[in-house]
Amino acid sequence: MRRQRITGLLGGLLLAAGSLLGTGTPAAADTPPPPPEFGSDWHDPLTAAPPVDRPATRSCTLTLAEAQFRDFTPYQGSYAPPADCAGPWAKVVLRLDGKVKGRQYDRLGNLTLGGVEILRTSTPQPSPDGITWSVEKDVTRYRDVLSRPQPVEMLIGNVVNDTYTGVIDVKATLTFHAAEGPVRPAATPDRVLPLTGDTLTTPRNTERILAEVYATGSGGGCEEYWYLTVPDAAPYSCKAAQGPYREVRIAVDGRLAGIAAPFPTVWTGGWSNPFLWYVTPAPRAFDVQPVVYDLTPFAGLLNDGRPHRIEVSVAGVPAGQTGWSTPVNVLLWQDEARQVVTGALTRHEATEPANSSVHTAGPEHRLDTHGGHGLTVAGYLDTSRGRITTTVTRTLANTSVHRWTEGESRDALTATWTDRETVTSGRTTTRTQRTYTMDGETTLGAGDRLRTVLALGDRADTLTLRDGRQVSVDRLDHRYTGDATYTTGVPRDQRHAVGTGSERYRRYGTAGCYDRTVATAQGTVTEDRRRC
Repeated sequence: MRRQRITGLLGGLLLAAGSLLGTGTPAAADTPPPPPEFGSDWHDPLTAAPPVDRPATRSCTLTLAEAQFRDFTPYQGSYAPPADCAGPWAKVVLRLDGKVKGRQYDRLGNLTLGGVEILRTSTPQPSPDGITWSVEKDVTRYRDVLSRPQPVEMLIGNVVNDTYTGVIDVKATLTFHAAEGPVRPAATPDRVLPLTGDTLTTPRNTERILAEVYATGSGGGCEEYWYLTVPDAAPYSCKAAQGPYREVRIAVDGRLAGIAAPFPTVWTGGWSNPFLWYVTPAPRAFDVQPVVYDLTPFAGLLNDGRPHRIEVSVAGVPAGQTGWSTPVNVLLWQDEARQVVTGALTRHEATEPANSSVHTAGPEHRLDTHGGHGLTVAGYLDTSRGRITTTVTRTLANTSVHRWTEGESRDALTATWTDRETVTSGRTTTRTQRTYTMDGETTLGAGDRLRTVLALGDRADTLTLRDGRQVSVDRLDHRYTGDATYTTGVPRDQRHAVGTGSERYRRYGTAGCYDRTVATAQGTVTEDRRRC
């Protein structure tokens, strides 16, 4: 995943659900001063995000995939549930361990089980001496596919030659934690189906439907940096006729069924400065989280036993332009007491999509963008527990200010995306407000010294009510700040790179508190502090 230099300064020179784990972090009192600049090696990648919680019950681990990626040949294997841990399970944890050394771009990868994507990830950029990293993800919700033998496929597309020498060596394992004693089996969907074409046939007694879309703009073109694109009339290297506003949409039989703001992922070569990401990746870069849509209002239509067309699109992408990947998993819950659950879609209201990008020319060009959309859908189902009505309302908004000079020797963006969702099903209402922020600037100064200063935010507040009374609250606040400078256009050992970064992951609410900060300088960890 790479954006060539000729396409602009902010391209990559090289490219919660889970966490990136690190080892060997020194205590603050024992931390030596950082070196004056980056050397040929640095601390293995790590993040402030928490590892997956595991119950203290009997467990077993099996290898799901093990491969060295040198090209675009996928690993293919087979999976069978572990005989000595044959469910029911309280939790299933996927772990990816990787190692790479030499020189290599960041690469995008995915792991599927029975066609269901259970991990989407990207890789760190290595040091000449080599790095190792590990990512964990809770995959318990895929119990349906984990409970049967399945084909396994994994791909981290890579290029290895005389210049780019890094072979990506990975091993994926699954650890199954038994439900025993007071530890109960996890509540999971009854069925998990990959959307292998553009049609879906649901079991006729389906009572809840969620769709996961692992939406990523990637592949080295301008859609990898979609938030920086400008209309055709503006003098900038990455063009999109409608500007930078993007929206991930899902439709059922041609009717809009869900909208979402894509997360502005920054890969480990992003913003022209891999020195920002050598130790602490940007939020979600190593565990790409899916957009989730509640399609339950459409269950009454889908339960007729016939195939229905399900389509995902990304609004704002120029016609005929590639760059987005949108694999879909469908999670289904069934009413065991009914062979057929009937119902109907009763409400479908969408606002007119807003998208305005205004270019102001001058010594410093400026693009002001405002976009947004709203959708409300409702439907009922006559279940064995009576009639249940589900209403889903989602409201999106995006504002951004993009400033750049001729030749893009200065390139800056300040942007905010909000995605507000309310789901009411029977007596229960869940309200979620997601906010993503990006505020950064890259400049190319004297002596070809390139400097990037960047702040990123990933925040979400979720409130659950039953009969109007608060049942639970969950707040996520994940922030990154970084500042790195190096000399461009010279061999690696002549870059004289310096860089500092800080990442703080806070999650608190009804379930407890987690708060960790990791800070780095010139590739060494200078702080690793926990507050809860």
